[in-house]
Amino acid sequence: MAALSAQKYTPVEESEIQQWIVRADSLKSAADASLLDTLNADLATRTTVLGTKPSKADIAVYQAVAPLVKAWTPEERTGEKGRPNIVRLVDFVQNSPLFGLEVADKVTIDAEEVLYVKPPVDAKAEKERLKKEKAAAAAATAGGEKTLVDRTKEKVVEVKDKVVEAKDTVVVTVVGTAAPEGKQKPKKEKKEKQQRAPAPPPPPAIVSPGLIDLRVGHILKAIKHPEADSLYVSTIAMGDKPGTDDTAEYEGQVCRTVCSGLNGLVPLEEMQGRKVVVVCNLKPVKMRGIKSSAMVLAASPRIKEGEADDHKGPVELVNPPADAKAGERVYFEGWQAEPEKVLNPKKKIWETFQPGFTTTDDLEVAFDAGVVKELEGKTGFGKLVTESGGVCKVPSLKGAQVR
Repeated sequence: MAALSAQKYTPVEESEIQQWIVRADSLKSAADASLLDTLNADLATRTTVLGTKPSKADIAVYQAVAPLVKAWTPEERTGEKGRPNIVRLVDFVQNSPLFGLEVADKVTIDAEEVLYVKPPVDAKAEKERLKKEKAAAAAATAGGEKTLVDRTKEKVVEVKDKVVEAKDTVVVTVVGTAAPEGKQKPKKEKKEKQQRAPAPPPPPAIVSPGLIDLRVGHILKAIKHPEADSLYVSTIAMGDKPGTDDTAEYEGQVCRTVCSGLNGLVPLEEMQGRKVVVVCNLKPVKMRGIKSSAMVLAASPRIKEGEADDHKGPVELVNPPADAKAGERVYFEGWQAEPEKVLNPKKKIWETFQPGFTTTDDLEVAFDAGVVKELEGKTGFGKLVTESGGVCKVPSLKGAQVR
């Protein structure tokens, strides 16, 4: 493995290194048990924080946790509820020549002192145990009723009995009670088949900008994209539940990574720690190696007919009310609807309604229904508001396009 100074990193790795450094800073300021448990779990399958490649992020994490490990008891280090993976990283970083650290007061770690080793799991026995638990749960749910297998067997016996009974009836009719000549039983009239009622027509498709999932977002961190001069990479909390696809925990909040073409148009310091409005149900896309899972709404002057869009600005971010919380729903008045989970690119919902996103003379963001031909002659403006009733605005651009 090459020394730290000789390592080269991909754009994605560079971004991950920055996230680990920020995480290390948060550990220095508030290293509570949940953060340490999460770190220990994350390191369970990693030699370094990137996996196998050493980086300055390892040093940052080491500097944050080494004083804590030094004060831990043996039980806190390697006991049943200890954090052995953090201890291992500390030992590795302070002693490996890869990092080139000259630590005068190293954390004393006895590699042989392991108080708890998780017993190996017998895969076959575990499978059998889960099978029995599943069967017991099914029996409990049934509340003493016969199992599906029992009911199936009874049904088969019942069908066989009916077949035998039918055969006996045929034999008696043919052999023992044949009808006299010339007297034939009248044919039964066929019953007319009842026509099935036609299935009800599907409900009409909703045509509304409310299908677009707009929410308040809180930018916790923004950096320049390592491979694209025009892009910022932001870490934004927008109310997602833990475990949602394309999210990660940052500073105790569930966040998404969002790339936006605002570098050179909005100062980087203005991106830090601020509230914005985000589009949350666009299909995620990779932008120069980093997956972007949402979009930040911003206003810019409307392009006149015949002019080219040179993307030179000015650009102003859409501001939700100052007291709005991350994840709060945002919608246009008169157009509230249940948003799609993910916008289908083939339906072009965003492309249909975005041209109606604009700003008024009062600097309020609004939806102009008259611009969207699919709305069949509907007109009027609907203000962009939060669920709590506040209006979203821009600082100075009137009659702008918002996208």
